[in-house]
Amino acid sequence: MAELFRVEGLHAAPVEDTRAEVSDILRGIDLAVAEGEIHAIMGPNGSGKSTFGNSLMGSPEYVVTAGKVFFKGDDVTEWPVDERAKAGMFLAFQYPQEIPGVSVIQFLRQALSARKGIDLSVLELRLSAMDWMERLGMDSTFVDRYLNEGFSGGEKKRNEVLQLAVLEPDLAILDETDSGLDIDALRVVAKGIREVRDDRPG
Repeated sequence: MAELFRVEGLHAAPVEDTRAEVSDILRGIDLAVAEGEIHAIMGPNGSGKSTFGNSLMGSPEYVVTAGKVFFKGDDVTEWPVDERAKAGMFLAFQYPQEIPGVSVIQFLRQALSARKGIDLSVLELRLSAMDWMERLGMDSTFVDRYLNEGFSGGEKKRNEVLQLAVLEPDLAILDETDSGLDIDALRVVAKGIREVRDDRPG
């Protein structure tokens, strides 16, 4: 399998702490991921798992103080979040943020346009998303709700999987997707993630 993603000697710190002498949360991370591989990053709370995911996506809340991030052969260390997303990187957040006034379907339409240059109408996108919504146990009106506003923990995570399915990224970083889910919601979300991967075996 061809290499998809590589991290070399990555150090990162929260932006507000970069002047401190000992501020790096990540200290010398090395990781290589080939196409089709699944890797699990394990560790206790506070060990830097979320920092790692956010740093890989170029979150402005963190700064890479040393090391490099490569994606599909390109050095993306200095790329902003939107450029990484357009290139095919995706981060499912541990705690997805609410965006009042922006519906799920509007968000998906804009994200799909930015990711693939596909300008679907709301109706076309709704129809294309219906299969995944059914698989994830979502009501057909779900996409008309404001993004994550008033969503339960399970609804937020299902919405992340719906985004993953519709946007079809080349690299998906899932930050504690099981966090806050009861056993039934966990089964649905896990099944959805498996089906997304099985639909794109490469």
